[in-house]
Amino acid sequence: MVRFDPYDYDFHEDPYPTYARLRDEAPVYHDETLGFWALSKHADVLAGFKDTEAYSNRSGVSLDQSVAVDPEATMFILGMDPPKHAKYRALVSRAFTGRRVELLAPRIREIARVHAARAAERGACDYIHDFAGKLPMDVISELLGVPESDRDELRAWADLVLHREEGEKGLPKGAIEASAKLLQYFAQLVDERRARPHDTLVEALLAAEVDGERLTDRNVISFLFLMIIAGNETTTKLLANAVYWASRFPHVKDEVAADPRRIPLWVEETLRFDNSSQILGRVTTRDVAVRDRVIPKGERVLLLVGAANRDPDVFPDPDRFDLSRDTSESLAFGKGVHFCLGARLARLEGAIGLETTLEFFPGLEIDTAGLERVHSTNVRGFASMPVRFDGGTRRA
Repeated sequence: MVRFDPYDYDFHEDPYPTYARLRDEAPVYHDETLGFWALSKHADVLAGFKDTEAYSNRSGVSLDQSVAVDPEATMFILGMDPPKHAKYRALVSRAFTGRRVELLAPRIREIARVHAARAAERGACDYIHDFAGKLPMDVISELLGVPESDRDELRAWADLVLHREEGEKGLPKGAIEASAKLLQYFAQLVDERRARPHDTLVEALLAAEVDGERLTDRNVISFLFLMIIAGNETTTKLLANAVYWASRFPHVKDEVAADPRRIPLWVEETLRFDNSSQILGRVTTRDVAVRDRVIPKGERVLLLVGAANRDPDVFPDPDRFDLSRDTSESLAFGKGVHFCLGARLARLEGAIGLETTLEFFPGLEIDTAGLERVHSTNVRGFASMPVRFDGGTRRA
């Protein structure tokens, strides 16, 4: 019988054989020891996203039970169910608009080129530390008006929030302390922006109003925390995962080199093929029948996005990285009312980041012996990615 343990980080090296076995042998998987159920078929994961009456977000989206004490403090709308979720998402959406994101494009490109240029002449760098990890943090910081001098520290705290040592099944001390530091930092930032307003997302959030109601400071702080964790870490992993799989499937480089307009397709296929958010949790609000099993009320359920996005019932030849694939049924950003609010920004950063990678790091090769993966139950990607390339050849 197939065994699935999200805390086994050897599994995260290559989860797809396990995912395939789950779909074939135990599409509704139950682990009595760790206390969770897991759904791996696309149709079941999709239902888990869309049926908010049966599958609740009230305990957050992580398997870590200690997160469930107050998920709204750090996950904001990700820890809410309708109708409360709809009200607060509407308030945030008034500030975090598509137009605000699109207007960032020139600045995102400028930031990307600055970081790439610093590494380009050396002919080698760590793609995570020197580029993929810096770009999204700087973009979010630009949105919020965070000084450049604070950004490396914020990224270090964000990394600690997600990091788990082998065998840890709860929030480690380092993650708790880093979370407290981030929340304190954003509380101070909100106070500063109220006293000395600038044209940033913080002021827009404080001013957002729907039917006479506004966000509280606590709401704003928790949303900023969510942005720094979800927006920074997942986009970092998206960029590195895209580069990694392009090295494993050389036709990808050939196709985007021949037609750079295919770069957004590279982003979308990476999101399907190896999404940074592999697992999202829910809690059942009633007994739920799924296939030939009944999941009792009050049980933790893991929606295995990574498995669903490789379901051959939806994606033919799912283990092939194919830029021509129809990815419209991808669950990388979820579905339904909890569809990722930052999806537009992630796609924009991903496309600009990969465009810049091709320009500044020609002939990029990964030092596979130096690859290090993150240790996290939810996020899949690289903590370190040493690369070599043809230095000194970037275009002006």
